[in-house]
Amino acid sequence: MYKILFLLLINCFSAQSYRFVYEYKMKPDIHIKDSLITDYMNLDTDGKKSYFYNATKFERDSAYAVDKNFNAFIRFKKYDRNLNYIIEKDYLEKTINFYDKFKSINLVIPENEFPKWTVENEFVNIDHINCQKATTFYKGRVWEAWFTRDYPFSDGPYKFSGLPGIIVSLKDIENNHAFNLIQIKKINSIIPLLPKGPKKLTDSAYQNLLKNSVFNSGEDVESIHANPKAGTLGVQLKDGYVGHFDYNELNKNKNIGEELAKRLRRTNNPIEKD
Repeated sequence: MYKILFLLLINCFSAQSYRFVYEYKMKPDIHIKDSLITDYMNLDTDGKKSYFYNATKFERDSAYAVDKNFNAFIRFKKYDRNLNYIIEKDYLEKTINFYDKFKSINLVIPENEFPKWTVENEFVNIDHINCQKATTFYKGRVWEAWFTRDYPFSDGPYKFSGLPGIIVSLKDIENNHAFNLIQIKKINSIIPLLPKGPKKLTDSAYQNLLKNSVFNSGEDVESIHANPKAGTLGVQLKDGYVGHFDYNELNKNKNIGEELAKRLRRTNNPIEKD
């Protein structure tokens, strides 16, 4: 009887599209314990597929697509460079594809490892949502999740899925990465955000690519827009990321290039440890 009710709920929800907005807190530098950044990620689902992506990047790219004006980049708040990716989950095919861009090359990395959950007999109410606890060891970290059956999508932030409901709260036990659901809203439809003609890589090849990568302004920077009067400097990278900085603050350093490389480098405390 329960299985029948669950399938009916799935069919009901799958006829609608939802956006689950997560607040994402991460420590970008493993050597600085109090380092912390906050970003916002969207999980859009229609019950068949989902896309997980950075909310600011989506809004910025949408604005830029309208008038191709670089100022459209600058108007939006910054987001962390490590969040340039898009994750596609196909519920029917049971696949997860991770899309990223390395310099000017679009990449797709199929995921072959999935979380194996232990559902605990612990319950809590989070913002008036009834949740149950689950734990897993995934990609080098131990994770604690709270999920709800009120929204029966077997999905959650990043690559996490496989529970009988949407994940409401998720963190690793070292408190380096934490996702908290802050908004749920219906949307008209989900938008495929995938890049064209991506090159397929294995996960190990992708990780090696990142580990061996050294920031080089000649290879990584698409354009620089400096406005000394306004005190701003915008940097557009070939992978699509745009950073905007305080020009006067950067100018205090002896080598602006080295300072930019330091600020634009990827994290040494990635969400996947191994």
